[in-house]
This record gives sequence, C-alpha cells and structure tokens, in this order.
Amino acid sequence: MQKFAAKTVLITGGTSGIGRATAVAFAAEGANVIVAGRRESEGAESVALIEQAGGHGLFVRTDIAAEEDIAAAVRATVNRFGRLDIAFNNAGIILDTGLLGQATADIIDRTFAINVRGVALSMKHEIDAMLRTGGGVIVNNASVLGMRPTPGRAIYNASKFAVIGLTKSAALDYATQNLRINAVCPAIIETDMTAGLRGHEETSDKVRSLHPVGRFGRPEEAAAAVLFLAAPEASYVTGVALPVDGGFTA
Repeated sequence: MQKFAAKTVLITGGTSGIGRATAVAFAAEGANVIVAGRRESEGAESVALIEQAGGHGLFVRTDIAAEEDIAAAVRATVNRFGRLDIAFNNAGIILDTGLLGQATADIIDRTFAINVRGVALSMKHEIDAMLRTGGGVIVNNASVLGMRPTPGRAIYNASKFAVIGLTKSAALDYATQNLRINAVCPAIIETDMTAGLRGHEETSDKVRSLHPVGRFGRPEEAAAAVLFLAAPEASYVTGVALPVDGGFTA
C-alpha cells in the first residue's frame, strides 16, 4: 500500500537537490506532487522524474520572494488536485561568507527574503488552504546551522534559527486544528548548493570531520526524514526540529 496515495504535496525549491529527491520519494508513495521553483527546464525534469516514479506532477514557476507567486502556486495546486495535504518549504539560499562585520545590507536582505520571509509567506498560504480541507502537514527545511552555528555564516545561521522559530511557533498556534508543523535540519548534503565546498579538498576534509559518521549526507536521506514527518506514523510529532546530520549536533 502506498503511504501517500491520493495525497497532494507542494514542494518549493523542488527543481534539484533535496527538493527533487523528496518530490520523487513522495511520488513513489503515490502522491500528486507540485514543484514550485524559478528554473523551468529543471522543473520539467523534476516532473518527468515524478511521473516515472508513478506520481502525477506539475511545475509552477515561483519566485519564493514574491508573495503573489506563492499564492499562485497554492492556487494552482488546489485547482489541479482539489486540495493541499502536505507542503515541504525547501527553497533557500546561502550568500554570506565571512564575519558579520563584512555582511552587506543586500546579503542580509536577500538571505532573509528567501530563507525567512519566503518560508513565512509560504506557510501563511499553505495553512489557509489546508484548514479549508481539515488540516495537513508542513515541513520546513532549516539547517543544523540553526541549531549549532559555525563561524563565518552569521546571516545564514540566523536565518535558519528563524526558520526553526517559525516552525515551533506555528506548530503551537495550529496544534488543535489537525495541522502539524515540523522542520528538518540537514548538515552537509551532496547537492549542487554544497558542490563548491565539497570540491575543495582541504575544506571538504575539514567539514567532513565535523560529521561523526565520516561522510556527507545524500539527498535521499534528507527526503526520508521529510516523508517520516509527513507520514501518519508521525501523527503525534509537531514543533520538532529534526537533525539529519550524521551526528553533527550530537
């Protein structure tokens, strides 16, 4: 029996990496999957993979920094499949490197526009849609750096602390309305976003050593954590920030 048969899932940033792996994993369990993102060709590739896995897919071009785009993606989801059951707010960026004193206003504004404002506005519209059909599940993609910050990424770290705060606060607000809200907190996952770091031998070895299991994570491992939090078996789990980190935060 497919765990998410007839469920409808919206994934922001579903055009690559963790988002794409999660989209395919949901599809393999019978879900309808909407991929929201800016890159149309990569979005089409994700939809093809969703359909190959046995699900029904739809790509909606979405700039997560624009509320009208977010609202349109949720509307497109409901118009196509009749409801929204699960959302994975995965879209995010990493811009800052260096000390806080070197951060520009542009880096601060852009990081928070995507990583915090984008998540908050996505939740706003997703919650509205879910409550109209009796509830649902939201999973936000935070980071281990929102639990255990490292030097040189103060703005990014802060944005992910904020995502965890949003997750826990909203989980309290909607706990009695059949709406569960949790977060996954990955460490270094083998995606395009981390390719530069992993491609530099000295830096890669140093960062890998922070993971007690001795390796980086795979997108499919992060996806498995998202599916667990979205599944009926996790019905008593809300307000959790779940590390997916090979022991990084242990």
